[in-house]
Amino acid sequence: MTELEHRTPEQEWNAWGTAEGASPVGEEVRTLLEQFLGVVRRDTPSVDRPDVRVGASQLSDEVRTALAAIVGEDGVRTDDHTRLLHAGGKSTPDLLRRRAGEAESAPDAVVLPASHAQVGALLALCAERRVAVVPFGGGTSVVGGVEPERGGFDLVIALDLRLLDELVEVDAESRTATLQAGLRGPEAEELLGKHGFTLGHFPQSFEHASIGGFAATRSSGQASSGYGRFDDMVQRLRVATPNGELDLGRGPGSAAGPDLRQLFLGSEGALGIITEVTVRVHPKPQEVESEAWSFPDFATGAKALRALAQNEALPTVARLSDEAETMVNLASAHSVGAGEQSGGCLMITRYEGNRIAGHARTSELLAASGGTSLGAEAAEQWSHGRYHGPYLRDALLDVNAVVETLETASTWSKLTETCDAVRGALTESLEAQGTPPLVMCHISHVYPTGASLYFTVAFARGEDPRAQWWQAKRAVGDAIVRSGATITHHHAVGTDHRAWMTDEIGDLGVAVLRAVKSTVDPSGVLNPGKLIP
Repeated sequence: MTELEHRTPEQEWNAWGTAEGASPVGEEVRTLLEQFLGVVRRDTPSVDRPDVRVGASQLSDEVRTALAAIVGEDGVRTDDHTRLLHAGGKSTPDLLRRRAGEAESAPDAVVLPASHAQVGALLALCAERRVAVVPFGGGTSVVGGVEPERGGFDLVIALDLRLLDELVEVDAESRTATLQAGLRGPEAEELLGKHGFTLGHFPQSFEHASIGGFAATRSSGQASSGYGRFDDMVQRLRVATPNGELDLGRGPGSAAGPDLRQLFLGSEGALGIITEVTVRVHPKPQEVESEAWSFPDFATGAKALRALAQNEALPTVARLSDEAETMVNLASAHSVGAGEQSGGCLMITRYEGNRIAGHARTSELLAASGGTSLGAEAAEQWSHGRYHGPYLRDALLDVNAVVETLETASTWSKLTETCDAVRGALTESLEAQGTPPLVMCHISHVYPTGASLYFTVAFARGEDPRAQWWQAKRAVGDAIVRSGATITHHHAVGTDHRAWMTDEIGDLGVAVLRAVKSTVDPSGVLNPGKLIP
């Protein structure tokens, strides 16, 4: 067991993150839930761990021996607790299922390779023995990306990459670093920081998600305006497949045919397992400046963000909350600095490194676009609490409320249409089920041509909250497709979005993905049921 493995906190089996990060919902919030969402006051806690029904492992002695010959006896784990921790991701439906004590679909084993060579050998073995393989990094997927689907195979293993946790190389002259896929966000930043660098990738899952997961899902962090998406950062990939390995990305700006890295960035382990990435890194910023802004409405704030993006004046972080999210966030934070804002929409801006030089110009553009500066305090409060959202979601599950998120992206010309379509689909579906929702939205990833829309929806828990949510999710997916937006901007496809992939890329696009899979994974053992319709 490596030193880094000791430092990586183990997430709870029935909640996001660790128990230390959790906090219960206060009386004030419970009263608001009753008054505004009709949430009946009752506790809805998780079952206790001994009451969870973990399916029995079907792993035979023969297959276990073969796996252990590659990774060692301690690298093959079949105890109920370890398998429960790998029984799915961290979406609200995932947690509702496990909180109800349902874990019958847990993998038959959790296997921990310690090198690229071991990953390759395991994939070859599993293809030969017809064992489904689900790659597992931080386990933070919210779209069913790490569900232990068997896909018609008798056995399924979770391939946990946590032991691939090294910073392999730093090239200070080229400003690149090579990282193994199992490194978690905080550990990667710690190791890079010793060399004076940062990756600059800080999604809300940062504290638990892995480098390999960032690449395999096309992750986008909260500082994407300054540092870019993770797939923009990747220079080279090393990938293991059942048919051999690929080492992709010899130099910047190659014109040697189609960029095959793009086949595996976003492939979610269905085409191969990313074991190592070389990424662009940045000097660790010595200074940070923050400023919050108020806009009279969401449309005005969005127009201001468009002006920043199209005039190359974006700060490192640019985040705009709609009226509902602004109201909830300011109330829950009891913000003094933002107390000057009685309504409208809150925008957070943050400047790091060389982006600080553009702070004054950006502020001028925001003021000219209808914004009013609120100073630094509200922006700094957001920075301090930006990883806490999932903990609040779990606390609300304990008090008879359901909270879930979804996201999309659209062009500027269709942004309002898409936003209205999603909000309308959520409201109509949940109202028809007798649970009118609170729908909140923010923009946190901005491009010259468009932006992402990230929705949070809260509603009273019905008799079957999972069915309740899936009905709303189907309505939203259809609405997104009709509006011409993408079915996912940074949460990936997994099982949850697979039904809309044909709408997204067309029949021929699906055929291309299937052809690639048949080449690299002819037996189909890699992450069954994900990505490809």
